[in-house]
Amino acid sequence: MRRISYNPLWKKLVDKGWLKRDLQQKAGISTGTVAKLEQNENVTTAVLVKITEALDCELIDIAEIVEATKEDSDAKAH
Repeated sequence: MRRISYNPLWKKLVDKGWLKRDLQQKAGISTGTVAKLEQNENVTTAVLVKITEALDCELIDIAEIVEATKEDSDAKAH
């Protein structure tokens, strides 16, 4: 099974010298949404568009599809 990973987003923030709160403010997203992104949970496409606009990048620059690990499956079971 595959899942989404926002690891490219966190790398992009580091490259730009932004903190998560900078992303929040510039993209106009909530702390709850940032928490979802940190947990690689689903967010709306509208949120993803806001992030790409704030970072002046493409979707591929902030998200990727990866194979789920056993740890992912175990975490969802609890």
